[in-house]
Amino acid sequence: MSQPVPPNLHNIMNTIICGLQWGDEGKGKLVDMLSQEYDVCARVAGGSNAGHTIVVDGKKYKFHLLPSGILNEKAICVIGNGVVIHLPSFLNEIDGLKQSGIDSEGRILLSDRAHIVFDFHQQVDGVQENKLGRNKIGTTKKGIGPAYASKISRNGIRIGDLKNFDFFEMRFRELAEATMNSYPGLEIDIDGQLAYYKSIAER
Repeated sequence: MSQPVPPNLHNIMNTIICGLQWGDEGKGKLVDMLSQEYDVCARVAGGSNAGHTIVVDGKKYKFHLLPSGILNEKAICVIGNGVVIHLPSFLNEIDGLKQSGIDSEGRILLSDRAHIVFDFHQQVDGVQENKLGRNKIGTTKKGIGPAYASKISRNGIRIGDLKNFDFFEMRFRELAEATMNSYPGLEIDIDGQLAYYKSIAER
């Protein structure tokens, strides 16, 4: 027997946009159109290989990590724990919005459980793709697959780990060393990368 819906939930509506063709289906455009009427727009998976180009009043906006609903000034945009995030790209996107006159302050929520895509994940992506020769997958070499592999292997590093930088440093050194051992010839500037992440951790 079904229970009556509480009165305060009658007007709540959720819409899910799912792609079934591995990209290039126009998801970003659809999300942009629909999200103008929504309070919250969320991304649940994927990484910066996504590319959503939105044109508003003749002005182009390119999104890779941010939900395209960010153009709705009333919407909160959520990047969930299933997304893998290349932080330099993420911060560049936010800075680009600001330069375009879009105020996103306080409207972007980033899950502390989302995993980080490091530059060496992108290097690994390229190495793996090149090894496949004629059987290449066609990856964008943005490190998405290797970052998810780190997540599944349980040696990946989450956004929330930046809250305790000593812990972050320990985990990063372990992951970087393990990656270099797995890919002879791959070099990671561990100290340089740690200096960068320390500089953005508070932000």
